Amino acid sequence: MDYLSSLFDYFNSTDFARLSATTLSSFILIVAAEMGDKSQLVCMTLASKHRGLPVILGAITAFALLNTLAVVFGAALANWIPAYLVASAVAILFALFGLFSLFGHEEDDDEEIVEKKGHGIFLTTFLMITLAEFGDKTQLAVVAFSSTANIYAVWLGATLALSLTSALGVLAGRTILQRFSMALLHKISGVIFLILAGFAAYKAWFTLPPALLQKALG
Repeated sequence: MDYLSSLFDYFNSTDFARLSATTLSSFILIVAAEMGDKSQLVCMTLASKHRGLPVILGAITAFALLNTLAVVFGAALANWIPAYLVASAVAILFALFGLFSLFGHEEDDDEEIVEKKGHGIFLTTFLMITLAEFGDKTQLAVVAFSSTANIYAVWLGATLALSLTSALGVLAGRTILQRFSMALLHKISGVIFLILAGFAAYKAWFTLPPALLQKALG
C-alpha cells in the first residue's frame, strides 16, 4: 500500500511535459543513430530465413535488457559523481559521437552476420543482439543521457526506438531500407548528438560549484 502511495505521489509530482520531451528526444536520437546499424542487419538476416515475430520479440527483449542496464548505470553515475562532472563527460561523449556520425565511416555496418546454430530463433536473436550491442555507442548514449535526464523517459524512448528499427529490419527488409539515405540519417543523428552535447555543456557550466565558477570567470 505504501508503495502504491509513493508511486501515486511520484506521478503527481512529475512534469509530464518534460518527461514527454525527454522520451521524444531519446526516441529520435536512437532511431536516427540505429537505422542501418548492425543490430538492424541482424534482424534482416535472421528474418530472411525464419518467421519474423520471434526475431522481433528476441530483439525487443535484448534491447529492453541492454537499456535497463544502461539507465541503471547512468543513474548510478549521477548519484556518485558531481553533476558538473557528469554533464561535462556527457557533453564530451555526445560531441565525439556527433562528430563521428557526421564525418566518420562505420565500417562494421556492412559486416557479414553469422547466425548461431543450435538455438531457437528467439534465443538466437536475443544472444546476437545482446553481444553485438553491449557497450556499443547506442548503449553508451543511453547511459550518458540517463545520467542527466529522467531514466524512465530515456529508457522508454530508447526501447521504443530500437523496437521500431528492429521491426523495420524485419518487415521492410534490406532492399527497401537501402532506398533511404543511411548517410543522411547518420548525419541527422550527428546533429542531434551535437545539440544534446551543447545542452549538457550548458548544464555543466551552471552546475559548477561557486568556487570553480568564480575561478573559471577569472
